[in-house]
Amino acid sequence: MKKTYLMLAAAALMLASCGGKQKCNCGCDKCTCTQDTTATGDTNFKIVDQKNIDISKYPVDKDGYITLFNGKDLTGWRGYGMAEPPKSWGVEDGAIHLKGSGTGEAQAAGGGDLIFAHKFKNFELEFEYKISKGGNSGVFYLAREAMANQNGKEAYLPIWQSCCEYQVLDNANHPDAKLGVDGNRQSASLYDMIPAKPQNAKPYGQWNTGKIMVYEGTVTHSQNGKNVVEYHLWTPKWKQMLDNSKFKADGDFPIAYKLMLNIGGDEHEGYIGFQDHGDDVWYRNVKIKVMK
Repeated sequence: MKKTYLMLAAAALMLASCGGKQKCNCGCDKCTCTQDTTATGDTNFKIVDQKNIDISKYPVDKDGYITLFNGKDLTGWRGYGMAEPPKSWGVEDGAIHLKGSGTGEAQAAGGGDLIFAHKFKNFELEFEYKISKGGNSGVFYLAREAMANQNGKEAYLPIWQSCCEYQVLDNANHPDAKLGVDGNRQSASLYDMIPAKPQNAKPYGQWNTGKIMVYEGTVTHSQNGKNVVEYHLWTPKWKQMLDNSKFKADGDFPIAYKLMLNIGGDEHEGYIGFQDHGDDVWYRNVKIKVMK
């Protein structure tokens, strides 16, 4: 979809009234907003700031990994821009399951992306995923909840406009595998920027292991025990990658470019989430090690 985002004077006044980092009432359910600036100094979006849940009592294994999914319910998880998990997400046989819409890539009514309600900065995230035939999904990280004017009404931007995405895809049957450049939309790739090499995803219906490491701007993706992507955030090379992607400044998603230049904001932190792309997908054994 192609959308043009313009800053309303009213929105500008609302942001100004926040007084920089001071919180204000942004009119959504149980949330507050803060003024946010990117490297370019633009303020035609705002970041919704919801309180982190306390993870101090979550189980920790012998290697220091915190269990984010208990295998029984969606405790600790909610929808992007929501207070509760979307109705399309549930638990099936010990895995988080998105029930596909059955209408291609469109989300079902009551659908939406699922995020863990705590922001992370430096971490190692491990998970397993299984995709349906012809399925498409993704793992988001360093995500922020951003709002902007859309068609005359303030609304949330799609989550993928604020963060990085570890692609989850049935490479053999989904056409996105043949789009982009050099396979950079295939599974475990940094979506539309860096292809996962070697490409070692298992066929649809089989479990894959995934890992994402973020440390002081250095990022790696691993799939089925192999490191397949490495890059560095907040560098000239990062800007160059954005300039050559679908997120480029003069493309269809100009706010995404501004958000992603300073991905994670000034604190360099954000949410982890799973994408509702309209197709059945499963995630399990989701755990994270926080690195100082």
